[in-house]
Amino acid sequence: MYELMIEDYFSAAHSLKGYKGNCERLHGHNWRVQIFVKVKKLDNIYLGIDFRILKKILKETLELLDHKYLNEIEFFKKYNTSTEKIAEFIYIQVDKKLKLYKNVKLEKVICWESANSYAAYFK
Repeated sequence: MYELMIEDYFSAAHSLKGYKGNCERLHGHNWRVQIFVKVKKLDNIYLGIDFRILKKILKETLELLDHKYLNEIEFFKKYNTSTEKIAEFIYIQVDKKLKLYKNVKLEKVICWESANSYAAYFK
């Protein structure tokens, strides 16, 4: 089994509904996102999946969030814009795109909201 990881970044604003404190007000973060995939077999040139493919999938996903007010995105009309739910949203989007690659399984998404705080989502 092999594990691959890539990361990218996005910036966005949000407010946490029901939070008793500063984060209930509109504020923003520069999120750092890492995705981890597992691969059972390597191809004929010993790649699990080309990093360029993973980077493209993650970039397309983060474009849905980048420089947006997250509370206005359909998914977050039902859920709070916590880093935990942002990680889950990214997982769902990336997982859909990775279904085309039978040898690759999305393991987890880590979403850093600051240099020392992150949330991870995995199944």
